[in-house]
Amino acid sequence: MDDKFREIAQQDPMSFTNSPIVPVEPLGAMMHMTHYCSYAAGAAVAGVQPFEYTGWRDEEQSWHKTCYIHTNLNPSPTYHFWGPDAVKLLKQYCANSFDIPFPVGKGKHAIFCDEQGRIMIDGMLLKIGEDDFIGYWISPWINYLVETSDLDVHGEDLTGKVFLFQLGGPKSLEIVEAASGDNLHDIKFIHHRMTKIAGRDVRILRMGMAGSLAYEVHGKVEDAIPVFNQIIKAGKKYGLRRLGTPAYNMTHWENGFPQAYLDFPLPWFEHEGFAKWLRERNLGTLCDPQIAGPTAWGSMPKDFKVRYRNPIELGWGKTVNYDHDFLGKEALEKIRDTNSRVMVTLEWNKEDLVDIYRSQLEDEDPYMEMKPDDISWDKPYHADRVEDANGNLIGISTGRMYAWFYRQMISLCSIEQEFAKEGTEVYVIWGNEGMRQKRVRATVARYPYFNTDRNQKVDINAIPRGTMD
Repeated sequence: MDDKFREIAQQDPMSFTNSPIVPVEPLGAMMHMTHYCSYAAGAAVAGVQPFEYTGWRDEEQSWHKTCYIHTNLNPSPTYHFWGPDAVKLLKQYCANSFDIPFPVGKGKHAIFCDEQGRIMIDGMLLKIGEDDFIGYWISPWINYLVETSDLDVHGEDLTGKVFLFQLGGPKSLEIVEAASGDNLHDIKFIHHRMTKIAGRDVRILRMGMAGSLAYEVHGKVEDAIPVFNQIIKAGKKYGLRRLGTPAYNMTHWENGFPQAYLDFPLPWFEHEGFAKWLRERNLGTLCDPQIAGPTAWGSMPKDFKVRYRNPIELGWGKTVNYDHDFLGKEALEKIRDTNSRVMVTLEWNKEDLVDIYRSQLEDEDPYMEMKPDDISWDKPYHADRVEDANGNLIGISTGRMYAWFYRQMISLCSIEQEFAKEGTEVYVIWGNEGMRQKRVRATVARYPYFNTDRNQKVDINAIPRGTMD
């Protein structure tokens, strides 16, 4: 739980208000839920939502078998910016190309770096008009760039004024069609368009975090609950599940998509101007080494400097385009030519995992306990050393999870290329520095782990039109 949220709760337990994004939950469930966006301008509208609904095992299978709806990303940091120089600003700071056709109605996974090529922020960028964009999860960096720029570009922070629902799984298209009454088969991967649900204007974006067929529903915050209720009603016959936070984290890791704040911190406070801007607004606590650094978990050193990441080692090298000058370009060119790390999935040895659990019942000094996923609000970053047989550091493992559908423990790993071949055995060091540690055997597996029926390859024409009962 966020420290600020905990402080508020201790002073006034009744301040645990329900989120305005979804209908009121039973009081009993509220003891196990929290969502608070402490660095976002719209944090005042944050409320509590269940940590789990039908249990993380059932929820984890939803994107394989049916479909989930996830609402706990509200309020998502959302920023609308526009103007004649909007593209010029993006070219200066974004590693993506904007000379390749980027029509209205399309989106990009936007990547911003610092001078050293380390990821400053990444998120979804939607083009909604000529020189007109909405960015999700690229705040507050994009806010800072617009506000401090001398270019002809203007912006508005929409955080807390809009909602975002995610649906993922083979039944997702049928559900959003049933909810809207519209034929949405025309929406291509990473494209979006407007429609209506429950009589409210919404934007449908074809993308998702699990790798499966998936869609997002965006709209105004005052329309969130009627839109949500209509989606739930439409999803009943299709087996729609509600997704809690642990299972949502797992979507990223099965999909092979590491996420800021979970898998790696961001070097915001090494940028003098941005750090000053953040502290003046009491923002960015999750990225402040003075606050979050001491709570970083795992066998990697707590020093954030060894945990910052670049897009190439995260498997995003194909997204970076060197056809323009942008912040971090020179550093990334050097990394591209010399970097030896690539992204893989690791499968953890089951016998070694059983030994970790055995120690909880038998040993005076047990190994660090394992949870279903590699993160909680009390442990904002978890990163483990990955070694070769001789104990040499060869990679960083994050995103450890129970992949229940596959009956495997997996994690993501940026690893030296010579160890990246499938079937190679390596060792993950489990346990914080200074604690009892265990050398867990792991095997390099396919990447991404979820590798069937991926969103961009799904044959939409084979899916029937979604309808209400």
